[in-house]
Amino acid sequence: MVTHKAHRHRFPGPVKIFHELVLPETATPAGYAALIDAYGLRAPLPLTLAATGERHIVRTESGWHIFTPRHAPEPNLEAHLTFALKHEGLDLAVLKHLFVAVGAAEIEAIVRAKPTGRYSRRIWFLYEWLLGSRLDLPDATNGPYEPVVDPKLQWAISGEASHRHRVKNNLPGTPGFCPLVFRTKALDNFAAMNLASRAQEVVADVPKDILARTAAFLLLKDSRSSFAIEGESPSHDRIRRWGRAIGESGRRPLELEELLRLQAIVIGEERFVRLGLRKEGGFVGEHDRDARTPIPDHISAKPQDLQSLVNGMVAFDRGAALSLDAVIAAAVLAFGFVYAHPFMDGNGRIHRYLIHHVLAQRGFNPAGVVFPVSASILARIAEYRAALESYSVRLLPMIEWQPTKDGNVQVLNETADFYRYFDATPHAEFLYNCVRQTIEEDLPRETEFLKRYDQFRTSIETILEMPTRTIDQLFRFLHQNAGHLSKRARGKEFRLLKEDEVAAVEAAYFASFTAATIERPRQKQTGRKK
Repeated sequence: MVTHKAHRHRFPGPVKIFHELVLPETATPAGYAALIDAYGLRAPLPLTLAATGERHIVRTESGWHIFTPRHAPEPNLEAHLTFALKHEGLDLAVLKHLFVAVGAAEIEAIVRAKPTGRYSRRIWFLYEWLLGSRLDLPDATNGPYEPVVDPKLQWAISGEASHRHRVKNNLPGTPGFCPLVFRTKALDNFAAMNLASRAQEVVADVPKDILARTAAFLLLKDSRSSFAIEGESPSHDRIRRWGRAIGESGRRPLELEELLRLQAIVIGEERFVRLGLRKEGGFVGEHDRDARTPIPDHISAKPQDLQSLVNGMVAFDRGAALSLDAVIAAAVLAFGFVYAHPFMDGNGRIHRYLIHHVLAQRGFNPAGVVFPVSASILARIAEYRAALESYSVRLLPMIEWQPTKDGNVQVLNETADFYRYFDATPHAEFLYNCVRQTIEEDLPRETEFLKRYDQFRTSIETILEMPTRTIDQLFRFLHQNAGHLSKRARGKEFRLLKEDEVAAVEAAYFASFTAATIERPRQKQTGRKK
């Protein structure tokens, strides 16, 4: 056991309530929970906390992972740090705040006591990596190379060896931006589906003209849905311009200038929004009706931190995102961007563009086809908000702020690390669900719809000589009325049709369409404010 001044810190004993969170049973906080409490760390609490109970059974319930008494660590820094790395994975925000709080001498003492220890060498590496400061320790000479990220607990990259620490740096990012994702049964199952191959199989036998029309429709659908999520009803031209930008995703390298170009496209009107990185605070929420003071649900990164955060995202996009699971990488980058909220406006749409950017860059979707991720998000809007709030509700209490005279917020403490390091597991699971829906439902349904529509149009052309636009109008009337031409349409737009022609038209519709394929026209009715 290492003896150092950590003994002067009081580690928590058995409790039923910890930081306003109720435990499923009386238990003793361990690992990150104990370290946060003992050192008074101001960092967002992990999504799942650890504690040791009195029963000899391991269970997870209500946001707590309860271990047995034999797992209980000694009440000191080294023991709880080791417990955290072994059982809870990495929480980089907590670790950085802890390292700042304990200082170099504490960590040096741990490493000197166990210079070949697998956990002491990981702790040593993480200290120097997170703080950018070299400890007064000679390079390690013994011990097998240990992965910094336990790949059984969290998603990692192949990484490179750090010879000084004799560890393998497989962190999926840089000190400038490195959210982490836990391995869950849901994510492992999604990864095993090989959805990219499934998407290729869906389009393999689709005629090129139908695939091109499918791609055009899905692109427009995604653009329209992305505005609808923000409660906007823009002009058709603005929707198409943003759709073109989405269609080019993955072709240009990600950098600040590219993000600024996208912001200009998505905003359109520049007179009332200052383009570029924010020069002032930002938040998502409401204002008090009387005092007009902010009531934030989420507070954005400080303006002075935005350049370094964007640089970290760019480095992630050009580095870890190229070898990490594509959907997980897309979730990490996109949600990291929207939490930082670097612009005054347009953040949400660019956030969703970044999903397209990563997937296209990795060749995840078939060539020329844009997955309507925004449409899937719009259909799952409650789940989307829950994913966003999975971190925002834990982040908000850590931010010290005061209202400004113009109804904005001014952040008073250092918060950059909260946007560099967070648990993106809920976001990755959510996005994978959206991608799965697109590949297994939206894409096949749209291609099938167009095949059947072409069949319907061909049938109509054998019955009547009719312009394409009129056939489209006839189809809409039939589709909206379960395959029957309404009395109104028969008395007005199609009053010239004879009874036998009406019967033939309706028969052509029923021959082409089934109940499973009548959803598409209603999906066009998006873009309404909510």
